[in-house]
Amino acid sequence: MAEWSKAPDSSSGLRKRAWVQIPLLTFFILIKVNLGKPGEFLLEGILDCIHEITTALAFADRMSDSAYRVETTPRLAQWRIENLASCTYRKSDPFKIGKWNWHLSVEKNRVLFVKLFPEISNLTRDNPPIASFIVRVVSSIGDRKAISHPEIKDKVLKSNEDFVWAIEVPLTGKFIIDVEFLDLKTASPNGEEPCSIWAEGFTQQRSNAKAVESLGRMLTEGIHTDITINASDGSIGAHRAVLAARSPVFRSMFSHNLQEKELSTINISDMPLESCQAFLNYLYGIIKHEEFLTHRLALLHAADKYDISDLREACHDSLLEDIDTKNVLERLQNASLYQLMKLKMSCIRYLVKFGKIYEIRDDFNTFLQNADRDLIAEVFHEVLDAWKGF
Repeated sequence: MAEWSKAPDSSSGLRKRAWVQIPLLTFFILIKVNLGKPGEFLLEGILDCIHEITTALAFADRMSDSAYRVETTPRLAQWRIENLASCTYRKSDPFKIGKWNWHLSVEKNRVLFVKLFPEISNLTRDNPPIASFIVRVVSSIGDRKAISHPEIKDKVLKSNEDFVWAIEVPLTGKFIIDVEFLDLKTASPNGEEPCSIWAEGFTQQRSNAKAVESLGRMLTEGIHTDITINASDGSIGAHRAVLAARSPVFRSMFSHNLQEKELSTINISDMPLESCQAFLNYLYGIIKHEEFLTHRLALLHAADKYDISDLREACHDSLLEDIDTKNVLERLQNASLYQLMKLKMSCIRYLVKFGKIYEIRDDFNTFLQNADRDLIAEVFHEVLDAWKGF
């Protein structure tokens, strides 16, 4: 069935009304023309019209479920377009990235116009997003050729005219609009530099809930330290009571006559001094966001080794937020190693459903030669499911 040009809204209710209006009109004409005719003929016509209306509603539901839906991860949005006719306008259903609901739209005349804009709301009016992103259009057939718009850096988006990309290369058949959000910022209420919504110190807030400022001073100033942590390339003084309160593994060490208790030392030879310092900074509540990001894989290892659930959760949540083609395979292997199911499925979904597996073919071939067999089987299971559904 043909597209509706310049559809004023992409909501499912309006679309359903559009698709069923012709069968309904036929139904009412049939009633009017056939009044007074034999009941059997009239009943047969009514049943035919009901079938047409049901079919139209089912088609409208499918259109609502697929043609306007945008698939997302925390920083990636993909909209699959099929057979966009000339002189056609289509707007996606809203999708959420960061604090805002967003829309994509396409308009095809002599050229293809792609727009990205936030949904009109009080939040958008009062605090519009300052976005950095990359937009690509990828052919979803053949060799998946891609056209990329140059990176957009710190652009304020308020309306559907703030980002418009005119593509003069002819596109036919199925294609994907791929938007990778590199950063989203909001204006500071006190006039300072805009602040990233993905760097608002959530890790520091979590750790500060477990410790107070004075504990941080005890660590940084070495106040009455009573145990030495030996990392692979140096040592740090710490406090038994703090370590025991934060980790059941440390508590067990100090509660029994083990080497750590007798010698007042803990050997953490699998961590360099810098990562070990970040680990202690988290336990004492003074870690900084940048330090956490730098050492989060080492911190995940320490959280698993010393049974620190809040640190494990913080690392898991953070690793979910910035999956990209450079880190997805490493994250997938760590997710499997530490049994982080949400991270594992997000990585597999990023590779398969969003088609990123095609962009890292050489790295993926190396991954296949070295990864755990069960993990490889899970990835191929998702590949098969994706082929069935497309």
